[in-house]
Amino acid sequence: MPDRVSLALNGMTDEIFDLIVIGAGINGAGIARDAAMRGLKVLLLDKGDIAGGTSAWSTRLIHGGLRYLEHFELGLVRESLREREVLLRIAPHLVRPIEMLIPIYKGARRGFWAIRAGMIAYDVLSFDKSLPLHRMLWSAEAWQRVPGLNREDLVGAALYYDAQAEFPERLVVENVLSAEMNGCVVKTYTQVNQFIVENQAVAGVEVNDLRSNENYSVRGRMVVNSAGPWVDAVAGHLRLKSMIGGTKGSHIIVGHFSGAPETAIYVEARADHRPFFIIPWNGKYLIGTTEKRFDENPDTVKIDDVEIEYLLSETNRVIPRANLKRDSILFAYSGVRPLPITNSNDEQGITRRHFIHDHAPEFQNLFSIVGGKLTTYRSLSEQVVDLIFRTQKIDIPPPCRTSKDLLPGAESDLKAVQSALETNRKLSATTIDHLVRVYGARASDVLQVAEDDQDLLEVFDVETGAIAAEVVFAFRHELAQTLIDCLLRRTMVGFNSRAGIGADRVAAQIASRHLDWSEQRATDEVTAYRDYRRR
Repeated sequence: MPDRVSLALNGMTDEIFDLIVIGAGINGAGIARDAAMRGLKVLLLDKGDIAGGTSAWSTRLIHGGLRYLEHFELGLVRESLREREVLLRIAPHLVRPIEMLIPIYKGARRGFWAIRAGMIAYDVLSFDKSLPLHRMLWSAEAWQRVPGLNREDLVGAALYYDAQAEFPERLVVENVLSAEMNGCVVKTYTQVNQFIVENQAVAGVEVNDLRSNENYSVRGRMVVNSAGPWVDAVAGHLRLKSMIGGTKGSHIIVGHFSGAPETAIYVEARADHRPFFIIPWNGKYLIGTTEKRFDENPDTVKIDDVEIEYLLSETNRVIPRANLKRDSILFAYSGVRPLPITNSNDEQGITRRHFIHDHAPEFQNLFSIVGGKLTTYRSLSEQVVDLIFRTQKIDIPPPCRTSKDLLPGAESDLKAVQSALETNRKLSATTIDHLVRVYGARASDVLQVAEDDQDLLEVFDVETGAIAAEVVFAFRHELAQTLIDCLLRRTMVGFNSRAGIGADRVAAQIASRHLDWSEQRATDEVTAYRDYRRR
């Protein structure tokens, strides 16, 4: 039976979309959602899965960009802090406050008074925030709060609040689902081979469905290239100037270790004076990030030995009892930041602002998105959609609603959601916690899948408490096409301590029983998942 994505393509070549969005990362998803909510006929394309690129490989924070104050990017900091507040409101199940501690050491580039000045500015720029104000701590107070901290030359610390997106993949998925609910057609695993150009205007795209190997010509009045680090590759045949000068960022995930903090640590590395994080995350610890120039194919990016040594040694310096080694690492990940191309040799100094490139008059009706942050995707999307209306000579566009309308799983009272789940005696506390953290209010929709088959309430991954119904839900209701999609960007089981190994076979068996996968497909999907995780 054809899936609902394939069915949505019937007659697609006969339609003219108001907007074609290339790239289903956070920016593309946000643009598609905003445009669809304002009444445009939208097509969202990606050569892989939703959130399959840079959006998934961040430090998983929704933050105001404290570091950007050093480069006097006050506008970006203010925008980030404002958008952090918006996301805390429209996605409270996915974006939550997190306490951060900045230890300050003698001889560091950023001293006690410089940090204090930065924190005051941070509070002033977030005058409308719901989070507490910062506090400055002397060394004894800092060590009391994080006893594992290196006490040598510790001058003090700053304590403040930002926000964490534990699973940014889910944030992207819910933006896409909201776009689809508002009429957007979503097509993943569809590669854009070239643009259709007529009379110096882009009039659509030529695409290849990578799963069926079918080719399509799709017409659109406007096209937005939001392919992240692949922006230049997508526009390659147009021979435009290079727009992307990406940098590589890598993270390692470790289990609990001696001296591990309960509060997130944001500290200056001794090797290069670049701030990095040690963050409690998903029952483990996320440590990162690095920053290195990267001009290779983003599909091949992976952590290297130098980055591993850097992250381990810097963590062991800050928390001496940690004694982390290579075999302490559960898994690692890397991504490419789609930053604007620059001649600067200072990676840290490259702006994190986003740029909307209008390619007119050479290629009218085509925009490319360069840069941006997870935190500011919504405001970027609003700017892009406003620009699309202006380009179409609509001076007063329909109002943007994305700062007020909740994402699909949002519910202001998550405790009420949890209480409702607790009435089901077949669900353990671990499963309930997992369902609320991953799906929010949509957890009840997951359970509805199991109404006619109670076997789907069985746990298929003991560590996370994930249940079989989630596998079915991922494919039937959340646009998953592969086991990789299911485990890494829907159920989030791929981020357990074994990187989903073991649970992958069980999930494939569930799909065989309930989604009619053949034995061969189940085997192939597990092999593909393990190959992907190995990279």
